[in-house]
Amino acid sequence: MNFEELQKIKEKYLAEINFRKLGDTSGVDYKYDIMVCGGTGCRSCKSKKVQEKLEEVISSKNLQNDIKVHGVGCFGLCVEGPIVLVYPQDAMYSKVSTDDCEEIITELSQGKLVDRLLHHDENGETIVKKNEIPFCKKQKYIARNNSEFMSLENILCDYIALEGYSALHKVVTTMKPEDVVAVLKESGLRGRGGAGFPTGQKWEFTRVVEAPQKYVICNADEGDPGAFMDRSIIESNPHAIIEAMAICGYTIGADTGYVYLRAEYPLAGERLQKAIDDATEMGILGNNIFGSNFNFKLEIKYGAGAFVCGEETALMHSIEGSRGEPTLKPPFPAEKGLYGCPSVINNVETLANVAQIINNGAGWFNSIGTEDSKGTKVFALTGKVKNSGLVELPMGTTIREVIYDIGGGIPNGKKFKAVQMGGPSGGCIPESGIDTPIDYKSLNELGAMMGSGGMIVVDEDTCMVNFAKFFLEFTCDESCGKCTPCRIGNKRILEILTRITDGKAELSDLDELEELCHYVKNNSLCGLGQTSPNPVLSTLRYFRDEYEEHIVNHKCRAGVCKNMTKYVITDKCIGCSACSRVCPVGAITGELKSKFEINQDKCVKCGKCYETCRFGAIVRE
Repeated sequence: MNFEELQKIKEKYLAEINFRKLGDTSGVDYKYDIMVCGGTGCRSCKSKKVQEKLEEVISSKNLQNDIKVHGVGCFGLCVEGPIVLVYPQDAMYSKVSTDDCEEIITELSQGKLVDRLLHHDENGETIVKKNEIPFCKKQKYIARNNSEFMSLENILCDYIALEGYSALHKVVTTMKPEDVVAVLKESGLRGRGGAGFPTGQKWEFTRVVEAPQKYVICNADEGDPGAFMDRSIIESNPHAIIEAMAICGYTIGADTGYVYLRAEYPLAGERLQKAIDDATEMGILGNNIFGSNFNFKLEIKYGAGAFVCGEETALMHSIEGSRGEPTLKPPFPAEKGLYGCPSVINNVETLANVAQIINNGAGWFNSIGTEDSKGTKVFALTGKVKNSGLVELPMGTTIREVIYDIGGGIPNGKKFKAVQMGGPSGGCIPESGIDTPIDYKSLNELGAMMGSGGMIVVDEDTCMVNFAKFFLEFTCDESCGKCTPCRIGNKRILEILTRITDGKAELSDLDELEELCHYVKNNSLCGLGQTSPNPVLSTLRYFRDEYEEHIVNHKCRAGVCKNMTKYVITDKCIGCSACSRVCPVGAITGELKSKFEINQDKCVKCGKCYETCRFGAIVRE
């Protein structure tokens, strides 16, 4: 593969890209291009069947020359899947089923759209264009750039048409390794995997070490509950990761790279392997890349989904075939990494920024974000929010903007209570911090962290003690058990939290809990243990009254902790018997048209009666 061949591919497929991206119809001989989301979220909602049905209808109506159908990567608004985009209108259909396909094609053949499938605002007004939908309006795509324009069936050529691999060509033919490092350092790109370490500095540390063998590693072992940013990027645009890893290999002097991918991501693995095979067959990977003396090969290594393998030393041990346990640093991977050789480890999102920085310049990237946090960040917005999905925003965007302007606010008229930033390693930010700008410094000051990008919103019905307990249960399950502070300390923390939620704790337990959290934080071997107490410490900091209420009053105000919850039927009861009919243990008795009663000794606190009563006659105490 040389530059001229790359340009020929770009010229051949650019017209189709411009048709989708710019609405330019001059270079194509068809009228419409339908892109069906092929991400895991939409695939689970049968988007593949929607694509097949659309193709079937088009064929039956003999419209193959007018309407094209392609699979495409994740659009982000996962709660509305399956999602379908129609070009050149840039119209977005939500919750499309196979039953809608006939109508979609019939209307499109007449130049019309199906209004009921389009997005509608709070006033019922139709919003046709995707980029005018509130969820999309404030987003800025860098890591997820161009995903909605590339056909999954022809992704390599579409990627090339969108300037793909031009950064790699530029690097290996016109730049020295130190030049690449300088650009990345000037850009201000920091690691998106959690710690936020400067990427250029990490590459430089490895570059200057003399060694006969070095390695490039992509950490795609995304383990945070509710997080799916890296999976989506790989499923939608695997070549961006391949190109960045090759650029890193050239920069540090490595000829081999590994993508450490969790085995629970089969679709990502399938698409990444195909992308590697296609790039190798075309000569973009392999020997003498773009006529240079640079060689680079890439391989996928599957992990079993252990959260601790997100830690770089544990990850490398897993690749080597050993137990995924961390080791003390120094030595750092830049000096002694995979198989004892100098290695660079970056996560998926970090790498997804690299080629665009090379193409557009450090100043372009540096101009986005805040003073210490440059560029954009991808978040998996989940929990008690109307529009859950993937969000990519400039650093410095406030939490309020994410939750209300993009996320659409809290459903069912409930009140926002807190947001967990950074997954199990992060912390809770209460309503008082909702106007905090999202950057590394601001989040750390509040006791949270950027992390890999998990963003879990909770409302007034969430018990913050139980919420912290959930993350400690996860940490205890995922701890490798190598060091005593993490192995034993986190179990003791969980035991105290369990006593509190069971109504068996004393106020002195709070002091012990806090002391133990700081001990585990300061003495654990790796980042898993060092950050595991953060959910507890942050909830103690902002919601201590709930902890005290559990202990002193034996009350859970959210009604979540079953041992403290009692369901009572009030005088509003009209005797309809709906509650007794759903009770799984027969704890509710009474006569029709008379007030029913709950036997508290038999009640299992499942809450089915509370959810079923249409008259507000059952209350939680």
